[in-house]
Amino acid sequence: MPDMSASVSLAVTHLVPLADVDENKVTPGVLGFIVFAVMALAVWGLMKSMNKHMGKVSFEEDADASSEEAGKKGSGKAAAKGTPKPQQG
Repeated sequence: MPDMSASVSLAVTHLVPLADVDENKVTPGVLGFIVFAVMALAVWGLMKSMNKHMGKVSFEEDADASSEEAGKKGSGKAAAKGTPKPQQG
């Protein structure tokens, strides 16, 4: 197995200018922008996925469920307000 320390040190020397810090001036720089852009893309992807999955959920209340709920209120048991319908396809 080849020694990875040479390739790691070469990669780190390329990243050092991106994280260069001046004592008199502190800015996020290119590295901060890259981190922010990656996080923004991740949030956008998660929101898109959540929107797709929430579109598949159907919470239609059945007439039978509402009549059963009225009967269970007196017994002290917690009743579900709606049951998800199974999706076909």
